[in-house]
Amino acid sequence: MPFRFATVSGRSALVADEQWFDLETVTGGGVPADPMAALADGSALHRAAAALDGAEPGGALADADLGSPVPAPTNAFGIGLNYRNHAEESNMEPPEVPLVFAKFPSCIVGPTDDIELRCTTADWEVELVAVIGQPGRDIPAERAWDHVLGLTVGQDISDRALQLSSKPPHFDLGKSRDTYGPMGPVLVSTDSFDDPTDLAITCDINDDRKQDDRTSNLLFSVADLIAYLSAALTLQTGDVIFTGTPAGVGATSRTFLQPGDVVTSTVEGIGTMTNRCR
Repeated sequence: MPFRFATVSGRSALVADEQWFDLETVTGGGVPADPMAALADGSALHRAAAALDGAEPGGALADADLGSPVPAPTNAFGIGLNYRNHAEESNMEPPEVPLVFAKFPSCIVGPTDDIELRCTTADWEVELVAVIGQPGRDIPAERAWDHVLGLTVGQDISDRALQLSSKPPHFDLGKSRDTYGPMGPVLVSTDSFDDPTDLAITCDINDDRKQDDRTSNLLFSVADLIAYLSAALTLQTGDVIFTGTPAGVGATSRTFLQPGDVVTSTVEGIGTMTNRCR
């Protein structure tokens, strides 16, 4: 049974019919309240989703205090220039192998949290985020999706000045300021999609559409990225991979986020994040 997993007031939850269900409560303690512990058993999440009929919801999803569905990953990977049109707008050659950087996990926040602007060059980058379920090393691409617990929406907010302040650039710091990694609103199991490799992805700034693409246009697919990363290190349950952003970022027009701006990020079949800048 497909599941939609959320973190509500710091506790693990499932979402169905626009209601949320506290997992520890509905499973009689079978699934722990701690979200990271709950993510360690994907089979239990599937079983819990199948048994929600008749369960008492905790409340309406619209009223829930949602955090990142993966609040504390061991590793958070970013992938640069992974759409050809974004490489072109950046006047860069598309990479021959994945361009990998770290987003330090302390930057991760929830789908409605504020983005705290600590610079004047903060840029938006909507991304599909893949979350690892079954850990592994040297995972072949043809088996990579077996290791994906689910998909969610991410924003790789980027301080362009800090990112490019050294030569070569240090992407990690520029993309890891506090609050520069919103994720959510839910984690959706891969069996929820007809085709998890081809999803519409958009980003609006103050209701103005800036990015509009499909994840099938990734230069390196989710499977490619898992194979590449796992050849270097063991991927752990709960690790997140920000898979890259399409064309339409602000840096190309020297347009950056301002206090009061609202960033709306959507991926088909997953949902929408709305983050206000302050």
